[in-house]
Amino acid sequence: MSEEKNEEAVTEEEGIIELIDDENNVVKFKLLDVTEYKGEKYTLLLAAEPNDDVAEDEVVIFRLNEAEETLEPIEDENLLQEVFDFYQSEAEDEEGDEGDEESAD
Repeated sequence: MSEEKNEEAVTEEEGIIELIDDENNVVKFKLLDVTEYKGEKYTLLLAAEPNDDVAEDEVVIFRLNEAEETLEPIEDENLLQEVFDFYQSEAEDEEGDEGDEESAD
């Protein structure tokens, strides 16, 4: 993906985000989630259609700049891993909470 800020276009009905890559091609993603980590918001995206740059099950993470309404690429591999690990632990906690509520019935 581009090292420049990517403009996004969200199609509400389909939940699709379109980003422009380095060769000015439109790449479509599904919004998996938005999470907040260390005071910053991050989007977690999945490829909406097959492409050469992103595997079907690969999660792509961008920093969400709400003021400029843009997604910013993250160059720091350690930060990417931290955000992904944080997201997974949050998702597991939510699943655990739902299971606790069901067993309380």
